[in-house]
Amino acid sequence: MDMITTTEALADFCTRASRMPYVTVDTEFLRERTYYSKLCLLQLAYADPEGGEAVLVDPLAEGMSLTPVYDLFTNPHVVKVFHAARQDLEIFFVDAGIIPAPLFDTQVAAMVCGFGEQAGYETLVRKIAKAEMDKSSRFTDWSRRPLSEAQMTYAVGDVTHLRDIYEYLSARLKKTGRGPWVAEEMAVLQDPATYRTDPDEAWQRIKTRSGSARFLAIVRELARFREVYAQSHDVPRSRVFKDEALVELASTKPTNEAELGRSRLLLREARRGDIAEGIMAAVRSGLEAKAEDLPKPDRSRERLQVNPALADLLRVLLKAKSDAEGVAQKLIATSADLDAIAAGERDIHALTGWRHQVFGADALLLCDGKVALATKGNHVVTIRL
Repeated sequence: MDMITTTEALADFCTRASRMPYVTVDTEFLRERTYYSKLCLLQLAYADPEGGEAVLVDPLAEGMSLTPVYDLFTNPHVVKVFHAARQDLEIFFVDAGIIPAPLFDTQVAAMVCGFGEQAGYETLVRKIAKAEMDKSSRFTDWSRRPLSEAQMTYAVGDVTHLRDIYEYLSARLKKTGRGPWVAEEMAVLQDPATYRTDPDEAWQRIKTRSGSARFLAIVRELARFREVYAQSHDVPRSRVFKDEALVELASTKPTNEAELGRSRLLLREARRGDIAEGIMAAVRSGLEAKAEDLPKPDRSRERLQVNPALADLLRVLLKAKSDAEGVAQKLIATSADLDAIAAGERDIHALTGWRHQVFGADALLLCDGKVALATKGNHVVTIRL
């Protein structure tokens, strides 16, 4: 199989694809050594009465511009079909500031259509396309050229089988009337905020045992420095320092190189130079932060007065509704959602939109004592009181 290596050839394909109702898309990328994903291969396909066309695009080819693809991505008349789209979309957003629309994610659609909690692509290929995939090329180095025949065969399969999967799932959604459910989920994937990482908020991802405001201030400053450094140097966060080292530094509070050198978890290259200076500056900023500027840990979950019996009943209700509707449980509600509902919280995602129709309405009635749960054969049913 040949690869598209020129902008002109890519533009020709995109012109043909722009006349189609949908195009399937996938990427191969590397991220082990960089902060941002490095796009190594782009796969595109469409279907037509003659069988359609599938191509591999080499974004690393000299002089290659992806502008024709980005024009296709913003064409409102062509649905862009992905499987597990988030990382792919992040690449395009970072590179060009665009998010393909209209958008369809077959993983989300499969969860709505009864294919389990997290339907893998190979599972859908086997169950829907009735085919098998050779996965041996999945973890190969996609930046090396030339690509092997096995790599190219694997890569093109990611978009050719996706055509069958999309057509099956879209027909099923149309039949069940659940297309709007998937569209509601696509709104999150199409929100630019999904792909922005704010260094000022990076500390909230760090797991710590201490709730001390001063300790958290140092964690905040270290996390902010690490995020800015990793972004500006395009290196993984772990190459600057790992989370475990960050927590250690927030505890030991090194303010000079001698103290920094005693760290057990800090990488050697982080003990000197720009990273060392950044660490010490971050520690000082955390120590010197004014009382009113100290971070306030989220205690809302700790304050929840969860009714454990009600939470257990909500879990039973969720499973019953999930089984009855053929929708993955975790797509409807998380365990934390159920605890919050059992504690009286109502500003919960699981109580809004299509989730309210499937689960939320009866969950609220259960909380108010207006429905009961009972077994009917092998099933759990609700009984209005």
